[in-house]
Amino acid sequence: MPQINEPVFPEKSVSILEHGAVADGQTLNTKAFEAAIEACAKAGGGIVVVPPGTWLTGPIKLESNVNLHLERGALIQFSSHIEDFPLIAGFDGKSKHYQTTPPIFGYRLRNVAITGEGVIDGGGEAWRPVKKEKQTPGQWKKLTGSGGALTSDGKIWWPSKEAAEGEEYVKGLDKSKSATREDYARAREYLRPNLVQFVQCKGILLDGPTFRNSPRFHVHPIQSENIIVRNVEILTEWYAQNGDGLDLSSCRNVIVYNTIVDAGDDAICIKPAKIAGDQEPGPACENIVIANCVVYHGHGGFVIGSESRGGARNISVKNCIFSGTDVGIRFKSMRGRGGLVENIYIDSIQMRGIVNEAILFDMYYNEGSPESQATAGADSKSIEPVGDLTPRFQNIYIKNIVCNGASRPLLINGLPEMPVRNILLENLHIASAKGALCIDADSIRLINASFTIREGSPVVSLRDSRNIFLTKVSCPEGAELFLTVEGEKSGNIQLQGIELSKAKKGIELGIGVKPESVVKK
Repeated sequence: MPQINEPVFPEKSVSILEHGAVADGQTLNTKAFEAAIEACAKAGGGIVVVPPGTWLTGPIKLESNVNLHLERGALIQFSSHIEDFPLIAGFDGKSKHYQTTPPIFGYRLRNVAITGEGVIDGGGEAWRPVKKEKQTPGQWKKLTGSGGALTSDGKIWWPSKEAAEGEEYVKGLDKSKSATREDYARAREYLRPNLVQFVQCKGILLDGPTFRNSPRFHVHPIQSENIIVRNVEILTEWYAQNGDGLDLSSCRNVIVYNTIVDAGDDAICIKPAKIAGDQEPGPACENIVIANCVVYHGHGGFVIGSESRGGARNISVKNCIFSGTDVGIRFKSMRGRGGLVENIYIDSIQMRGIVNEAILFDMYYNEGSPESQATAGADSKSIEPVGDLTPRFQNIYIKNIVCNGASRPLLINGLPEMPVRNILLENLHIASAKGALCIDADSIRLINASFTIREGSPVVSLRDSRNIFLTKVSCPEGAELFLTVEGEKSGNIQLQGIELSKAKKGIELGIGVKPESVVKK
């Protein structure tokens, strides 16, 4: 990984007060922010200071060599009036698909920062839908009584009728080659922006602020490089729809540390996709270090996917805590959106109260819950041709994991035409309801693992998996069954240092599995 140099800014300081900003929470300060940032950039760069106070504003466009610095006690409050955020034809003005201007954004910048101890609030409640299933009856009654509109099935509330009807309308516009700004404007309340978006930028520093309550994703660099995120808090309600915390899309050379995320969707997420024209050929996401972070809630603590077609390589995640997330460590992709993900190193992760899997490899994303897909049976799987968009997950090393509470310690659900390959899992200590389950996996090494299982499922279940090495995997006293193996493709399963006598039954082979497929040493 190359050295990442922290952005350095001239000592020149410009206060938004010098350009007419008013901290009463009612005056719109969009022009004051624009004037202060422009003056700072024209002077060669420096620091734009946001003093203590509540600063209501529309979009803030950042410039190169500018550090937007929020002093302690400063609150940037983005407007709840959607018309304050203009529609744009992409960041380059050339797109045929219009989008809403993000609250804070930068395009093709060099050397840019957001620092300080202040708070940036996206006013997301004016934009976001809410699912009925994520509310108590009392909350739902209060929400629906406040106005807005429900979808036809009554299961999702939107802040307006225009927003509720926007999805199908926008799908039609996106297929059209002649849709205009005015066409998209009819659905502008549906077109939710991300709170902070950097596109094709190099040299980004986020240090100190709290980013909260986004209309959609919170911090979202795209096709950007040389990024440092530290001492940051990213917060939203657990039920915030699409409320991702930190999404790194086609980003390289990134360090994230000492950061807290409480998200409504994926918390810290790697999203490989298309790279920019001026980026060097190679994996879309590469050379990323994530350390000393804490995640409360979210669909996954650390996530790669669901799109993986750009590829990801050389990623380290270390010394993190995930509490109350749906999944702890989550790899997800699907046919048609796949690519090569390899050389991922995860070490020293503490988890508590994980709703579903502590560790999940799911190659059937968006086709139902991973548990239902994995347990549907071999007959439900078809083999498809391998192509450039087939997901490939390999060479992944996961060590020193402690999890107190999950549905499963490990679920691997690969594709029959492309198994999940070469995964090392070492020093896992996980208390869960069920045991580990691997389907269409190849070359999996599970070393020194203890699974405390509450239900009577096998400690380890394998289906159509081969080259599986279980070493010093403890068998809980009185377990119904330690290992079950199914599927004609299963083979070369080796057990070493395992006390099968603790289980009521040690090994059970399904129909078509040859007895010599499992060897105990």
